[in-house]
Amino acid sequence: MARATVLRTGGELTGWKVLLILAGGFGVVFAVNGLMAYDAISTFRGEVVDNPYEVGLEYNSQIAAAAAQSERHWRVAVTLADGATRATFLDAEGRPLDGLKVTGVFAAPADMKRDRAFALRETAPGLYVGEAAPLSGVWDFELTARRGDATLFRSRSRMKFP
Repeated sequence: MARATVLRTGGELTGWKVLLILAGGFGVVFAVNGLMAYDAISTFRGEVVDNPYEVGLEYNSQIAAAAAQSERHWRVAVTLADGATRATFLDAEGRPLDGLKVTGVFAAPADMKRDRAFALRETAPGLYVGEAAPLSGVWDFELTARRGDATLFRSRSRMKFP
């Protein structure tokens, strides 16, 4: 019958060594979790808007405004090129809509501090141009058109840029 040979490479595995290995492993896990929790709490305050209660109260009026916007059947086209944002507004019959106050926002989905708001000025009937373009990454693009105190058009689209 053959004899088995046992190789010893480092000494005995004692209870103290097992305790140190377990404590070290859990220590690393707790340290990484603590670092991640601190980073999450210190960089995001948990609110997407400054006044969430008031925004919630306006929910039904926002639904009514969206229905009214849909009934207008406006055609809006937006192009982003050469560091500029261009928006064309046409009514249901294809006529240009002039005299609007148009604003845009490139909003970072996870960090309000990176949001970039800008105004678009009317350069021709129905054509509005703003000097802003997003940085690379994922952005929410918000476009709003007002006439007087009334908001007539609002859209929000998520876009990814190289």
